[in-house]
Amino acid sequence: MASHIVGYPRMGPKRELKFALESFWDGKSSAEDLQKVAADLRSSIWKRMADAEIKYIPSNTFSYYDQVLDTTAMLGAVPPRYGWNGGEIGFDVYFSMARGNASVPAMEMTKWFDTNYHYIVPELGPEVKFSYASHKAVTEYKEAMALGVETVPVLVGPVSYLLLSKPAKDVEKSFSLLSLLNKILPVYKEVISELKQAGATWIQFDEPQLVMDLDANKLKAFTDAYAELESALSGLNVLIETYFADIPAEAYKTITSLKGVTAYGLDLVRGTKNLDLVKSGFPKGKYLFAGVVDGRNIWANDLASSLKTLQELEGIAGKDKLVVSTSCSLLHTAVDLINETKLDNEIKSWLAFAAQKVIEVNALAKALDGHKDEAFFSANAEAQASRKSSPRVTNEAVQKAAAALKGSDHRRATNVSARLDAQQKKLNLPILPTTTIGSFPQTVELRRVRREYKAKKISEEDYIKAIKEEIKKVVDLQEELDIDVLVHGEPERNDMVEYFGEQLSGFAFTVNGWVQSYGSRCVKPPIIYGDVSRPKPMTVFWSSTAQSMTSRPMKGMLTGPVTILNWSFVRNDQPRHETCYQIALAIKDEVEDLEKAGINVIQIDEAALREGLPLRKSEQAFYLDWAVHSFRITNVGVQDTTQIHTHMCYSNFNDIIQSIIDMDTDVITIENSRSDEKLLSVFREGVKYGAGIGPGVYDIHSPRIPSTEEMAERINKMLAVLEKNILWVNPDCGLKTRKYTEVKPALKNMVDAAKLIRSQLASAK
Repeated sequence: MASHIVGYPRMGPKRELKFALESFWDGKSSAEDLQKVAADLRSSIWKRMADAEIKYIPSNTFSYYDQVLDTTAMLGAVPPRYGWNGGEIGFDVYFSMARGNASVPAMEMTKWFDTNYHYIVPELGPEVKFSYASHKAVTEYKEAMALGVETVPVLVGPVSYLLLSKPAKDVEKSFSLLSLLNKILPVYKEVISELKQAGATWIQFDEPQLVMDLDANKLKAFTDAYAELESALSGLNVLIETYFADIPAEAYKTITSLKGVTAYGLDLVRGTKNLDLVKSGFPKGKYLFAGVVDGRNIWANDLASSLKTLQELEGIAGKDKLVVSTSCSLLHTAVDLINETKLDNEIKSWLAFAAQKVIEVNALAKALDGHKDEAFFSANAEAQASRKSSPRVTNEAVQKAAAALKGSDHRRATNVSARLDAQQKKLNLPILPTTTIGSFPQTVELRRVRREYKAKKISEEDYIKAIKEEIKKVVDLQEELDIDVLVHGEPERNDMVEYFGEQLSGFAFTVNGWVQSYGSRCVKPPIIYGDVSRPKPMTVFWSSTAQSMTSRPMKGMLTGPVTILNWSFVRNDQPRHETCYQIALAIKDEVEDLEKAGINVIQIDEAALREGLPLRKSEQAFYLDWAVHSFRITNVGVQDTTQIHTHMCYSNFNDIIQSIIDMDTDVITIENSRSDEKLLSVFREGVKYGAGIGPGVYDIHSPRIPSTEEMAERINKMLAVLEKNILWVNPDCGLKTRKYTEVKPALKNMVDAAKLIRSQLASAK
């Protein structure tokens, strides 16, 4: 029985690629140094899979930023502002598209489906001249062959690529991206031809858009695309890979009728209806790549259950046509459990990271072939039983409190307009108040202090002293810049979710469980293994300390329950909404303690609320109902004079604007500038928003420093669709990833822009 891995983490077990990228971007190392690190990582990944006897090993899943940007480079679809004049696309153009440079902004970045991974959104239009401009797929295939490893080259499928794109800024928004299909297919044909010449026998097209709700025109694009590619693909085995959800029935009919296609990859973990589709009919003589090992979570596979499913599928597809696979790329999991030295043995026995999932895939394939590793399966069964019966998983008091939430929608008693009036009397803010989102630059020195404190190399007293000094520096800087509502900069936090998880019960933590979010940015998601509660206050000391340093309002900074949920590895033994309600109650306790400590502005970030929106429309209303309800639970008990903020970023918010309004927050700050002010269109279309709102005036994920005039122009665009008395001025997101040499001038220009518009509004009276 054959085995397959959809994709594998790129960063390396100790984030080797992250550090190599940042060293290159900072000018401390050469392109050759970066390429050497990347080649070593690819080699180790291919070797690991080959050693585990995986038959279908992917190549071209490694990326310096993301796979969609790699496809943009392959197609030569570089926006004109980057000054590319043809030829093979190098790092200068590639990273300018991803990050911007001193003179031009980056392309938009958004979430990859419903994950915390991001991709750079292609900007397309009728004038784009596509050409074969990056030979990465072929180069990496040959590289693996030279190491003696036969791989399956992976390409983002042509239809999904176009559906993940957007019309360029000067192109009509109604422009049909699918009209470009016949313009990009010649480039795909060139790539396919080169791969065949290099010796490839299989090729994998990732077409995740097939799990979305697609109309007949979009489904026809798949039929047309693969009919056009049929002759080019002749002689190759072709796998169409889907993931993250089940395929709608009409899309299933389409995919199983595609010309020239040999195999279909289906997610049997999140795609809960895919099994029924296969049972209802599967094309004779085709391969089924059965995604039974979860690529999105870190729980050990229930091998007995998966084996039963595979045996059922074997009777449908045939023994020689069934391939054991992961549900999606393992990019979304941590790399290797062997690196976790601090997890206790009980919890560790419940887990499987990417390296362990490769072994699970192989073990299932061998078991189907009649070579079952009885000891491995027995240990797995014991771990499954241990997790179900462990007393540390269940807390009756927490379950009772969460159950008692039913029957109330947890809304604040006073409407938002009256609350804003009460808050303004207390806070006395100017029109167009300025603020930042929360974090300030995480310097090398600051990281050293936290690292040494965790390692017990410095005392708690020295740690508190160092963090207080950092807070004072951040407070003084904001006062010097004349920012109206301050933050403490979050110097005590390495990660906004990890920080809270460390102080909540029911969470476990890794040492090296890093997962790529975008570019070099990695996160270390906590593991929610049991019922969640808050044993003691988490942020009150630091927020009170910061407030004591200034007479200006100081925001208390919290992460909201939905974001903690969506940015964690969540237990899969109870519905997600039940876990979210438990987290909401813990955050509610913290909000009320902050208010008692004299913090009058409290920000409860829900950066990931949109991210968790189910991909299928039929499931979205239920998710939005419990997600928004969870947020309201956190702040239902505060006084009218306490101003509740939230923050959202890097997703498409226009389709959930009514749910955002339903959150009933006093002020929302929201990413806007990186996405070409797409957010503002919803207000142009007549949506009325009565709470405070701060669409970001500059992109913090680029080193570029926008001018005062540019930010003032953005504010004026906002004032064209939003009332001046509700508008706030702020960056897109937190400043953690930037340097002070970038942050200071950018914030100065932001404050100057707000003051400029204030004076213009005053003189216009």
